Amino acid sequence: MRNVEASLASWQEQALNFETEVAKAVIGQDRVIRLLTVAVFARGHVLLEGDVGVGKTTLLRAVARAIGGAYERVEGSVDLMPSDLIYYTYLNEDGRPKVDPGPALRHGENLSVFFFNEINRARPQVHSLLLRLMAERSANAFNRDYSFPYLQVFADRNRIEREETFELPAAARDRFFMEVKVSTPSDPQIRQDLIFNPRFHDVDALVSTVKEETIDFRQLPTIAEAIQNSIHASPTLQKYVLDLWSAVQNPASADVSLPGVDMARLIRGGGSPRGLSYLVRGARVNAWLHGRDAVLPEDIRSLFPEIIAHRIFLDPIYELREESLTRDLCAAIFAAVPTP
Repeated sequence: MRNVEASLASWQEQALNFETEVAKAVIGQDRVIRLLTVAVFARGHVLLEGDVGVGKTTLLRAVARAIGGAYERVEGSVDLMPSDLIYYTYLNEDGRPKVDPGPALRHGENLSVFFFNEINRARPQVHSLLLRLMAERSANAFNRDYSFPYLQVFADRNRIEREETFELPAAARDRFFMEVKVSTPSDPQIRQDLIFNPRFHDVDALVSTVKEETIDFRQLPTIAEAIQNSIHASPTLQKYVLDLWSAVQNPASADVSLPGVDMARLIRGGGSPRGLSYLVRGARVNAWLHGRDAVLPEDIRSLFPEIIAHRIFLDPIYELREESLTRDLCAAIFAAVPTP
């Protein structure tokens, strides 16, 4: 037990160093960096959303460099096919066709970060293949099975352009541990630096300031398991989470109300068991990062929107207001469900 505690303490220091390194490349995004750190140590995949040019790609490149291991990046496009992830064909120097493993396979089990840029530009068939990579961390090709024990998928999606884009199906969104909104920083000094400081104009040089392999990606599954087994959730905390779940599934029964909304009709589907287990998993990591051995309500509340909101599906009449309604619903649920 003492060895586990010592290991957790050592890894907590490395986790905080990881945040410091990533912050060298991205300023004004402390909360987003903390959310990504939680996801890394909870072994969850992440989807980033935000306007064009807010730094999503820079952020993910910095995260990949700090994690270390093999890194692959794929650009989403309407003509991308599932086979493009598995293999590619070309003519060798003899003019003969040759087939080599594609980006998902070429590094084998050493693949640690798979970055899918503009995922909503890819076709549903590509989403289906990605779903298996995310869910099972495995693939079958060339008459053999490939395993990716250290794999984490990071993707980004811009919500500005609608042409030649494909909305992610519910099953694919549910496989993402978090959906994280990346917004332009509001601090005036940070905004000025981003515009006028040449340091932030060369992305390659900026990312190169991040120390490589700040954490050992091969040990992440082991330490993630140790965190889950060592950080406790009291019976009171467990009841609180179950009450939140009930309120998500049936807001009207929990006396949750929103102006101008029929609460009995609002929810078409709300929060799967997987989603709530992810919430607790993330809360344990958040407690660990704060040096605690038990989950507190604030650990649950701080991660609730990013882990649960994209698992709440609204009635079609409310879908055009989905983003604002789910945000308001989460706040109303917190106000209605007593905090222990």
